[in-house]
Amino acid sequence: MGFQEKISKAYSETRRILRQCRKPKKAEFNETMRITGLGMVAIGLLGFIVLIISELFRGI
Repeated sequence: MGFQEKISKAYSETRRILRQCRKPKKAEFNETMRITGLGMVAIGLLGFIVLIISELFRGI
């Protein structure tokens, strides 16, 4: 498969994917943002807890 054929195939696959995409509805967007936000808060809390525990052990 030549270089031009690879580029052509990648272009056609990209166009196919973009044709199937749609803008999310407001409810779907809000749900995604809420789940993403909760995940970020959970990871931040986990990191904070690890930091506190490590500081407690460092003081011993």
